[in-house]
Amino acid sequence: MDEFDYEAALSACAAGERAALHRIYQLEGARLLAVALRIVRRRDIAEDVVHDAFVRVWEKAASFDATRGSGRGWIYSIVRHGALNHIRDHARETPADESLIDQAGQDGAASVPDPYEQVLLASESGLLYDCLGRLDGPKRSSILLAYLEGCTHSEIAERLATPLGTVKAWIRRGLQSLKECMA
Repeated sequence: MDEFDYEAALSACAAGERAALHRIYQLEGARLLAVALRIVRRRDIAEDVVHDAFVRVWEKAASFDATRGSGRGWIYSIVRHGALNHIRDHARETPADESLIDQAGQDGAASVPDPYEQVLLASESGLLYDCLGRLDGPKRSSILLAYLEGCTHSEIAERLATPLGTVKAWIRRGLQSLKECMA
């Protein structure tokens, strides 16, 4: 199977080719929904977030700059930011999905998928993934929990049973290492 060229697809979207947006959706829609669902915790809202993200991709495709990152990463960041914006904007009115909370309690921590493995499985190799692989486990896990799953620093500290200050230091140092590696 040929590797999909996200940058070319975004250029095609910028030129008004709807088939390119449709192909991106076919390839990434389910994973993008999973990313949004992990953040907003309600399927109906996650679907709205992904829909809004694809509208934004269509409208802003011309502003994508390949020198600043991958096309795929740009699309994922739009979904992630959309989900986080929804949480921020509706923090007081959006109740948690009780079935997800119950399921999480029944499944236990052992069934929580490793975010690093998710990134590797869900993507082709690239500089970011190589650089992530060079980070030590705690830094890598903290960064992925924060930026892939949308966890707050406090949630990461709780999940990793680590002091909050340590988690913040891991994220700061890990991001600095990624920046140096990718430069």
